[in-house]
Amino acid sequence: MVERTSKFLLIVAVSVCFMLILYQYVGPGLSLGSPSGRSYLEELDLFPTPDPHYVKKYYFPVRELERELAFDMKGEDVIVFLHIQKTGGTTFGRHLVQNVRLEVPCDCRPGQKKCTCYRPNRRETWLFSRFSTGWSCGLHADWTELTNCVPGVLDRRESAAAKTPR
Repeated sequence: MVERTSKFLLIVAVSVCFMLILYQYVGPGLSLGSPSGRSYLEELDLFPTPDPHYVKKYYFPVRELERELAFDMKGEDVIVFLHIQKTGGTTFGRHLVQNVRLEVPCDCRPGQKKCTCYRPNRRETWLFSRFSTGWSCGLHADWTELTNCVPGVLDRRESAAAKTPR
C-alpha cells in the first residue's frame, strides 16, 4: 500500500512540475490579461519613444538601400564576401557555396572546408570568400585588407590557371 501511495505522489509531483514549466513557457504567449491592465502587445514595446540622446552615426537613404545591382556570373564580376566574426558570417558563407542553386554548382568535397566555385563557361572563380578561396588575404581580413589584397590574389589565380594545361 505504501509503495502504491509513493508512486501516486511521484506522479502528482511530476505532473505539477510539468504544468509549472508549461505555464512558464506557454503562458506569456496567451492573452490571459495582465495585472497592469494594458494588453500584452503594449507591454512588449520596450522603447515607445525614440531616445533623445541617440545620435545617428550613419545615414542610409532609402534609394541606396533599395537599389538593385546586376551580377553577371558569366562575365567578369566577382562577389567578395567580407566575413565578420559573430554575425552569422560562417553560416551565410557556407550557404553561398553549398545551397545556392546555380547553373554550375560549387564543387564541395567531403572533408574539405573549401569548395571550388567556377563560372559556367570557364575555370575562373566568381566568389571570393573563405569557403571558396580560403584565407587568401589573412585571417579575418577587414575591408581595407580585402580591397588591397583581392585584385592581386585573383590575378595570381588567373595566371596560374592559364599556365596549367587543360
